[in-house]
Amino acid sequence: MGILKTCVLSFGAMVLGSQFAHAETLTIATVNNDDMIVMQKLSTEWEKSTGNKLNWVVLEENVLRQRVTTDIATKGGQFDIVTIGALETPIWGKQGWLNTLDDLGDDYDYADLFPSVKNGLSADGKMYAVPFYAESSFTMYNTEIFEKAGLKMPEQPTWTQIAEFADKLTDKSKEQYGICLRGKPGWGENMALITLMANVWGGTWFDKDWQPQLTSEPWKKAVNFYVDLMKKDGPPGATANGFNENQALFAAGHCAMWVDATSAAGRLYNKDTSKVVDKVGYAKGPGEVTNVGNGWFWAWALAIPSTSTKADAAKSFVKWATSKDYVKLVAKEGGVVTSPPGTRKSTYTAEYKKAAPFAEMTEKAIETADPSKPTRDPVPYTGISFVIIPEYQGIGTTTGQNIAGALAGQTSVDDALQQSQDNAVEAMTQAGYIK
Repeated sequence: MGILKTCVLSFGAMVLGSQFAHAETLTIATVNNDDMIVMQKLSTEWEKSTGNKLNWVVLEENVLRQRVTTDIATKGGQFDIVTIGALETPIWGKQGWLNTLDDLGDDYDYADLFPSVKNGLSADGKMYAVPFYAESSFTMYNTEIFEKAGLKMPEQPTWTQIAEFADKLTDKSKEQYGICLRGKPGWGENMALITLMANVWGGTWFDKDWQPQLTSEPWKKAVNFYVDLMKKDGPPGATANGFNENQALFAAGHCAMWVDATSAAGRLYNKDTSKVVDKVGYAKGPGEVTNVGNGWFWAWALAIPSTSTKADAAKSFVKWATSKDYVKLVAKEGGVVTSPPGTRKSTYTAEYKKAAPFAEMTEKAIETADPSKPTRDPVPYTGISFVIIPEYQGIGTTTGQNIAGALAGQTSVDDALQQSQDNAVEAMTQAGYIK
């Protein structure tokens, strides 16, 4: 702890309002991902240096989104700090539901943030959340399994190639599955991946006139492909598997391939939790008829609801937890490869790139993901694996539930997409996008 204490004490000069008239207790809502668990552990050092306390509400991803969205929209005021992402931030910022975070001081070094990440957490030129970590998506594969089978992963695979590999690599008698993909329903769970699949089959969520396109041929092809692939070569009970569950399966050596967040790469290099530390290869996200929209852009970020009465103390914490010094602190505690990825240029040192073979591919994927051009054909929306409109959370979640039903064998893909189309048309009509 000596290194930690020394490092944290050096934050004293940069922590906003480190001397408060009285100690505050802040309630923070966050997701149960590994990086946030580390943040919770290290936050005791911030508490010591400021005298403030944190009341942690750590939730599964879908539950977090529901709880936070309800509280923010109703101005319930339960939370002083919330973990949100690149979908909610610009929408909620425009609504006046979040405090601006442009005033954390020159020592915060806003210029060090990747422009794409900063822009994704801004609206009308104002920043409404600060990035904890950012990610795109790509293909991870078990090099040992591939080598034993005499297979070679191309730098830019297609989904057709992925399925061919999966067929050859699945051995359910050994609990070895050709591929692990998100099956848990939710706009930020299974739909994050399935939207990418629709994109590369040439599909869109809406046409240029905001008409939903969920029964179009690209969607039918993509979702039928996904369901067939998962039934044939995926693990059992896949509708319960989101990011964390698939990460655990891949880390245990059960998955030959996994298409998911670039942020997973660092965790797979943690010898304490991963059996595949020296067996992970990386390729670009799969394409098919096009490669446009094959990799998402996402940032998990910290924001302060406008209902918080403790904004000064909250700013002190979000500044600390997303600073360059925090990144260094995590590296000293768990090794440089565990640093929160994708937010700051300064993270990508020669030391980090040497320790993390995935670093350059991750950095490039984040920089090249373009939410303003999410699909091959022109669309009226931004966002690659989601649509940045308030109505999307409901539409995306319902669609995810319907597709999970098809994956579980409860309904056909055509029926799932028709139900999703009908729901989307109703929602977009009520919101005034279409007549």
